[in-house]
Amino acid sequence: MVAIATIATHDPLLTTLRGMSDAPGGMLGPLLGADRVAATLDARAWLHALLDVEVALTHAAAGQGLVDDAWQVERAAEELRDALDPAVLAVEAVEGGNPVIPLVRRLRAAAGPAGAAVHPGATSQDVMDTALVLLVRAATAVIDDDLRGAADAAARLAATHRDTPMAARTLGQQALPTTFGLVAAGWCAGLDRARHGLAGVVGTLPVQFGGAAGTLAASRPHGPAVADALADRLGLPRQDVPWHTERSRIGRLAGALGVAAGACAKPATDVVLLAATEVGEVSESAPGASSSMPHKRNPVAAVTARASARRAPGLVATLLASADHEHQRAAGPWHAEWPALTDLLCATGGAAARLRTCLEGLQVHPEAMARNLSLTDAGGTPNHAGDLVDRILRGRER
Repeated sequence: MVAIATIATHDPLLTTLRGMSDAPGGMLGPLLGADRVAATLDARAWLHALLDVEVALTHAAAGQGLVDDAWQVERAAEELRDALDPAVLAVEAVEGGNPVIPLVRRLRAAAGPAGAAVHPGATSQDVMDTALVLLVRAATAVIDDDLRGAADAAARLAATHRDTPMAARTLGQQALPTTFGLVAAGWCAGLDRARHGLAGVVGTLPVQFGGAAGTLAASRPHGPAVADALADRLGLPRQDVPWHTERSRIGRLAGALGVAAGACAKPATDVVLLAATEVGEVSESAPGASSSMPHKRNPVAAVTARASARRAPGLVATLLASADHEHQRAAGPWHAEWPALTDLLCATGGAAARLRTCLEGLQVHPEAMARNLSLTDAGGTPNHAGDLVDRILRGRER
């Protein structure tokens, strides 16, 4: 343990590897809503995903007659799933620059005479990228659940308060009347749109299999067939061609996660403003207290949803800036994706989780809305607000 701690303190790559697996957890994970997503991306989850890809690859190659003994490799992988300490693998990853290299070495040793059937025709990036796709699917399933929960809560608020009048505010000032139902329906529409957009991007993320230089040379003449069989075994879409240095898919994923974080930030921001003492139009069912001011009733769920969402744009920028993978293997941009994407998943997931908590327990105060609306002589009625609520809610049913 002393040796591992010493390396972790001084070696940047190990810090990166641990950052991509463990940093979102700890004391701040539940506070910022990231704990459920972080559990799908921790070190053990990474190890299992890498082993799943290696086993599926061996079976895919065996199906084309390129290797034998696939079941022996699978048994060896099962032994390593719980026996291998991910922290040890992280230390061993430092030398080669990624954890696949030492994992393959250990898996071959565990497979004994069947070791030649491990990692057939692949390069480390094939395994890392495909494992990352598997982890993205697991993480975004959690995010989708919380986005749906938050949107459903907003829809219930919209239906209940379809005709509850309140002041619309533009540039921070009262404008014309609207209804709280329309405000909540707008939240719902944004969350639904972001959720569907993210699901569409994630559903198209394919397997990655290209070999050492993206030509499938080591699997000739069966390379495309092995790639397709690998995808089928893992339940992933088939690739058209290897995408190891063409990272538009990662960019689209980053953008979709950023949009989802922004869709969470909008209602969270509105709740913070509407819950202000002088406004008092909404409040959270379990507000936070202050360590020094007992009268405070802080909208903590909305506050922490905003905090998580605010981390997303910088992480999106990092991933977009890392799209310039040079030649046939990137020296740095590829490595930068791992912690940035992991943190972005946790940031977006945290925003969705905390917003869901906020909206599912949100208390609405129509009397305060009426009081505040009477402060100005803007006059008028909400006009088509109720009709617009109905349109948004009907759209969810289709």
